Amino acid sequence: MQKQFSLLPKIAALSVMAACAAPAMAQQAGSNIVNLGWFHLAPQDSSSGLSKLNGPGAGFYPNRTSSVSTADTVGIAFTHFFTDNFALTADLGIPPEFKLKGTGDLAALGELGKAKQWSPALVAKYYFGGANDKFRPFLGAGVTYVWYSDVSLSQAFQNSAALGNGTATASLSSSWSPVLNLGATYNFNDRWSMSLSVSYIPLKTDADITAQPAGAAAALGAQRYKTTITLDPIVSFLSVGYKF
Repeated sequence: MQKQFSLLPKIAALSVMAACAAPAMAQQAGSNIVNLGWFHLAPQDSSSGLSKLNGPGAGFYPNRTSSVSTADTVGIAFTHFFTDNFALTADLGIPPEFKLKGTGDLAALGELGKAKQWSPALVAKYYFGGANDKFRPFLGAGVTYVWYSDVSLSQAFQNSAALGNGTATASLSSSWSPVLNLGATYNFNDRWSMSLSVSYIPLKTDADITAQPAGAAAALGAQRYKTTITLDPIVSFLSVGYKF
């Protein structure tokens, strides 16, 4: 009996050593990971020109174009692993603010307006390698629903749209868009990791503008305009992840 008790500490020590020698399961079936980091959105933009739908000078003006600025914001992603290789990620973030700058015949007006973009996304990902690998590249595809808030126009553009002096407002259409994604994760240990991903989102929005002239032109009534803006942003996401 005494001999049996003397073996217990040795068995316990061997068990601890075996546990330490076992590889850490960084990303496996059932894992939940939250990533916090930085989104950089770089539109590959183009503008279709501006259509004036009514009133004096109604018609299509192909040289009245615009460009969209880049934007940065804080992002958060939640990932659940259904298997060691297949996962689903929900991407969220503080809505970035894009600025619209006049080009072509509108270049002299400078900034035309700005808006905040909301684009939560759901992306299915396939992770290459095994659950114990430190470096794991991945490919993904999913969908995002995009809408805009806090849309405002510069006073210079409002006056131009109102035929000299007045006010103007704009609305931007919302839409569903696909998301194509690739990236890689480096696992420091069982809990902490770092990820870098790049996504491409083919995206267009229609802008409807209504201007109300002031002064002598007020009798003309509301002046309406329309244009289509292609954004097609490339979105980079650098983040730190924690598994729980």
